[in-house]
Amino acid sequence: MRKWREDDAPAVLRAFQAPDLRSQAPFPVVTLQDAIGWIAGWTGVGHAFAVTIDGPSGEQVVGNVAVARIDDHDTGWVSYWVVPEARGRGIAATATDRLARWAFDERGLYRLELGHRTNNPASCRVATKAGFRAEGIERGKLCYEGVRYDVERHARLADDPV
Repeated sequence: MRKWREDDAPAVLRAFQAPDLRSQAPFPVVTLQDAIGWIAGWTGVGHAFAVTIDGPSGEQVVGNVAVARIDDHDTGWVSYWVVPEARGRGIAATATDRLARWAFDERGLYRLELGHRTNNPASCRVATKAGFRAEGIERGKLCYEGVRYDVERHARLADDPV
């Protein structure tokens, strides 16, 4: 896990070509310039980190973890994604746990929240493995292409047992 760099733009562009990741960006990421804008867009709004693994040709960017929407109550909103070819190896859960520890220890936050669509059990497993407890269902919270989705809210507190 490390800070994003402008030279990571090709990896960001490739990541957002995955159909299920397209909606994870606040705007379409279809050009290299869009990818550079996505990286730059984190400045001043949160803390985002590139998730990396060692690959055959060196370091490979495979995902993102971030905490944003930090409020006056020391609460932040966590998000994560991993490219399809790197899923199923615990990368997202490990990175999300590391992000939480960083947010508590370095940023001084007390509560971290995240949400996932109830039809996304993989994201639920990531949240649970990273120490986030389920807190309830937010009915009809998200709308994609005219379809409403329920969201399960999870949270982790700084003093939760590891």
